[in-house]
Amino acid sequence: MMMTTPDLLEFEQLKLLLGRYVSSPLGRELLARLSPSAARPELEATLAETGEAIEYLRAASRPQPARRGSAVRLRFDSVPDPSEALARLRIEGAVLDAGQIADLTALLEAATEMRRLMESVGGTLPRLASRAQRIGEFGWILDEFAGKILPDGAVAGHASPELARLRKELERQRRLIQESLERFLRLHREDGLLQEEFVTIRNERFVVPVIAGRQKRIEGVIHASSGSGHTLFVEPLETIELNNELVRIAEEEMREVHRILRQMTARLRECLPAIGDTAAAVAELDLLFGKAQFALEFDCVIPRFSPPGTRRLSLKAARHPLLQDILRRRGKPVVPVTLALDDDTRTLLISGPNTGGKTVAMKTVGLAALMAQAGLPVPCEDAEMPLFRQVLADIGDNQSIQESLSTFSAHIARIREMLEAAEDESLVLLDELGRATDPEEGGALGIAVLERFRQAGAFTLASTHLLALKIYGAATPGVMNGSMGFDEKTLEPTYVLRLGAPGKSAGLDIARHLGMPEDLIEQARARLGTQQRDIAAFLSELHRRLEQATVLERELGELRESLASAERGLANKWAERETAKLKELERRCDLVLERFEAQAREAIEKAAAGLVSRKSSASAMRQVGRLKRELREELETTVLAARDESRQGELARPKIAEGMVVRLQGVREPARVRRMLSGGLIEVEAGFLRLQVSPDEVLEVMPPGAPPARPQRVSFDPAPLPSAAVHEINLIGQRAEEAREQVEKFLDTATLGEISRLRIIHGHGMGILRRMVAELLAGHPAVEKFYPAGDSEGGTGATIVELKG
Repeated sequence: MMMTTPDLLEFEQLKLLLGRYVSSPLGRELLARLSPSAARPELEATLAETGEAIEYLRAASRPQPARRGSAVRLRFDSVPDPSEALARLRIEGAVLDAGQIADLTALLEAATEMRRLMESVGGTLPRLASRAQRIGEFGWILDEFAGKILPDGAVAGHASPELARLRKELERQRRLIQESLERFLRLHREDGLLQEEFVTIRNERFVVPVIAGRQKRIEGVIHASSGSGHTLFVEPLETIELNNELVRIAEEEMREVHRILRQMTARLRECLPAIGDTAAAVAELDLLFGKAQFALEFDCVIPRFSPPGTRRLSLKAARHPLLQDILRRRGKPVVPVTLALDDDTRTLLISGPNTGGKTVAMKTVGLAALMAQAGLPVPCEDAEMPLFRQVLADIGDNQSIQESLSTFSAHIARIREMLEAAEDESLVLLDELGRATDPEEGGALGIAVLERFRQAGAFTLASTHLLALKIYGAATPGVMNGSMGFDEKTLEPTYVLRLGAPGKSAGLDIARHLGMPEDLIEQARARLGTQQRDIAAFLSELHRRLEQATVLERELGELRESLASAERGLANKWAERETAKLKELERRCDLVLERFEAQAREAIEKAAAGLVSRKSSASAMRQVGRLKRELREELETTVLAARDESRQGELARPKIAEGMVVRLQGVREPARVRRMLSGGLIEVEAGFLRLQVSPDEVLEVMPPGAPPARPQRVSFDPAPLPSAAVHEINLIGQRAEEAREQVEKFLDTATLGEISRLRIIHGHGMGILRRMVAELLAGHPAVEKFYPAGDSEGGTGATIVELKG
């Protein structure tokens, strides 16, 4: 992929920002080589892996029980840099030092743990598990090296039996020398030879401090003197042989350590290819999880690449990550950019006030394209873009004193290069097109340049203040105007990109806001031509109306979502109602079966007690089992039939037409359909009410001849007040559904008759009627409260109901 002047789009600064989340030297080295690519399969695979890494980090941040398959955050900050050790390992015959072996061992231990963690989530995150397969199996070599290298980089004494023996001899020899010198110190303590009474080491030999000038009184070898020259460090004659023996043993120890390191190096050299692959895999995992952590910190999404035949450049609420990072530290929000271009409309002209965010908007789009094609998540809510082979940018002032280029010359030279390179798979970004020259000529030149890029098939974003380009954007198919928002009240830019209309530059307003003298601003306004003032006023009015349209569109979207939510709620209620019916039917079937089993068990117990013979008892048992099976089959058939009828009723509901009588949800009285309204609604008349409802609220279409709804403007006289005989109802012996209808009618009659207290007799039995009555009363709008009757009124076999006044 060709990316011209990448510093203009701040891709390298983005990599520095991403480096905060890459911990290991291996990962940072890989990040330094990161660059955009145009290889679609590799990019899509990388982005899919990044998506899995994001899901892994989200899972790791949630509280979860410790078990196999749980996500555990990977640590890369403890992974050492193995580059030097690997380079030395490639040299045949070279021996690694203990520190280099310790670095490779730490790398292999960390990689082995990463492989274990990635394999444990292979069921849900298969790409991460596949990535982990590149890490080799090093359990055997880690077991062999375990504990041989100490944390300080020294070879442990138990690395070999010979080394352990030599270490013991060294310790014994040092102890003999120490004892010999301590005897020497005690012997000469009183003769004034010693500067101080202690044993020290100089040139790897044990010595004692002697006063300068008195060394001739002691037989021995002088190894060093103090900085002041007042003290000489002397090895007494009697310890020379002991020190010589110590040096000999130490040399043998060094040879044994070298032998151990050579042996360990040879073992590592056998695994050199696998170690190299593992180091590369760890680097890739570090970068991968660094990208995932960056995505979580900056609210990024995984971008999509549009198919070649239907190219789209669509960004929703995109943010420039560097700007977002700066504003976040200041506690300020970043204003996102939303735009959409496609093959039919590939050119966007952005106009608006100075310091209004035009350049930032273009940089945001350009950097988002580079990030997507570098396999990075993009900071926005949604991102789809073509796969570009080139990103060409002319942003900022490119004047050069060394090359004798003015601002306009540098601008033209850069555009010439871009025109030569542009093709249909290019993204072109032009800042202040046609600047630094006469506005009329600059506008004409800018139109010609945009036409050339448009004919090449490139996606183009350009910012401008020139009227000719704004008119070109409004009059040319395939070109769209866009404007950066400006608040007329505060005279400050809003940084909001609005598509569909050009913006005004508001140069005088910005100058006033930045402190220019008021009288100077007024003089400048007086010098504006009538046409320019009219255009500025027209653009202000256009933006005001666009703002109103945007508000209305947002409110309409909210209303549409509210209606859709209500529709989903009605569908859920219908499903819940049907499910409740089935559960009630199944519950009744279970009660019938339980009652049958109890009766059958009682008959069997009587038979077992001797009333019938054992043979008859066994026969009765078989007969009971047969009857039970037949009864269950019959009941299951009933349940399935009821469910099928319910579904068929729902599917076969006739089409609603004017004049039909329907039953509505939440309305007790039947309603007549008056007319069909736009938007799928229907107008119905229920009693004195005229309603507009959705067809989903129609529970039932009444058959022809059903009683119509009460028409308007008719008189209504309630029936005479009920007598005391209707203050109670007896449900004993009725089925639950039949009893429910009786109770509902009873409550309606009592409400019309202004009765305040009722008694419902349901008996004891198995409690079915009592529970049904309680459920019905609990949800009835006319019921104030209800409770079991007193002993004189039937006790728990009846329920007292008090109605609302």
